[in-house]
Amino acid sequence: MKPRCILINPWIYDVAAVNLWSRPLGLLKLAEYLSRFDLDMKLIDCTDMFKEKRYGTGKYPKEIIEKPETLKDIPRYYARYGISVEDFKKTLKSHLPCDLILITSIMSYWYPGVQEAIRIIKTLSPDTPVLLGGIYATLFHSHALKNSGADHVYKGHINEGSPPLEKGDTGGFSDKYMETVIENLGCRLKRTNPPKPYYNLGLYQQYPFAPILTSSGCPYKCSYCASSVLYDGFLQREPSDVIKEIIALYGSGVRDFAFYDDALFFKADSHMKIILKELIRSGLKARFHCPNGVHARFIDDELAYLMKQSGFTTLRLGLETVNEERQVKTGGKIFNDGFASAVRVLRKHGFTKEHIGAYLMYGLPGQGFDEVREGVNFLKSLDVRIHLTEFSPIPETPCWEELKQKGIITDDMDPLLTNNSVFSFLFSDYDQKALKILRLDVKEYNGL
Repeated sequence: MKPRCILINPWIYDVAAVNLWSRPLGLLKLAEYLSRFDLDMKLIDCTDMFKEKRYGTGKYPKEIIEKPETLKDIPRYYARYGISVEDFKKTLKSHLPCDLILITSIMSYWYPGVQEAIRIIKTLSPDTPVLLGGIYATLFHSHALKNSGADHVYKGHINEGSPPLEKGDTGGFSDKYMETVIENLGCRLKRTNPPKPYYNLGLYQQYPFAPILTSSGCPYKCSYCASSVLYDGFLQREPSDVIKEIIALYGSGVRDFAFYDDALFFKADSHMKIILKELIRSGLKARFHCPNGVHARFIDDELAYLMKQSGFTTLRLGLETVNEERQVKTGGKIFNDGFASAVRVLRKHGFTKEHIGAYLMYGLPGQGFDEVREGVNFLKSLDVRIHLTEFSPIPETPCWEELKQKGIITDDMDPLLTNNSVFSFLFSDYDQKALKILRLDVKEYNGL
């Protein structure tokens, strides 16, 4: 009998959550990797249920639940977002027995969803080994080892060329590692065919949108960002491979595509411009979305034209702050003049406030409230949509180390406290009434 495994994307546990083209892409790439072996795979995505609104986005069903003790002072409801617990149990039972369960973890402060999924698994199938990977398992590895309930906690990301693991706590997936995992279960893992794309594996019933990743990592090392922690360097895929993937997904009915890159437009002449020119030639009538903040500094006249012609619909530009000293300190990825120039060239080619949004961060170490207000006024002057985002501390980043030195956080802090909404409320020292007024002002300006 073939080895059988179940891949699980657990629930979101948070004070708020909306599906903005969210799929567990790392888990799907793991499925692609495993498809080369002679085994049966099933996927349970606890967030694969939402009321679709526009361009494939939508609202998750939610269930208000009791807040963890750590969050008792937060004046917000706490909820489980996704499918019901009963539906999860029912689906899990239908896939049992199996030889291995692989669970991903995305936001570190969503780990209660990981714990709940593993608790249910161990109740229904106590002898099935559970391997946990993903962002939480990597950034808060020690916490996950102690608290997740998983049998194995994997640190790192998928990388076929990585060396074999030692004690399962470093590097990326390798053939030898996976073979060892399966062999330890008393199964024989055999290679079969070349790996298949995740969208050809029958994991989902439908694809209202598709995630696209054209690169891994980022050439910048912004002081607040996890990219340089999660990825060793920056690597772009061959444009032809990206084009082939988009065309294949389009052929299966997908019309909305979300780029997950941290540096989508880096070296655009030899990468993104080639991709967009070919997509325009192919005649695809697709919509492209950038939920991650793109680097405005790389948007020139030609790129803006190609973006418009190819169907770019949702743009999020990363600004973060208008304070030039802080712009330098946090990584120097953009300055105000360059940002304004990018907005002008986008407008020249037909992008409007409806299409262009900007991320403005608040709660950065040492960032005063007046600086946030100044950023709001700057973005209003450019007539772009404003997306206020709370700072969230991430282990091993310069901002994390700065906050540690100030005695604000510790390495063993509960990841729940790194939730951007929670951290801002507890540690930003902003006048919450003034912040609420500013957020309402931004909402009114955005026309929401």
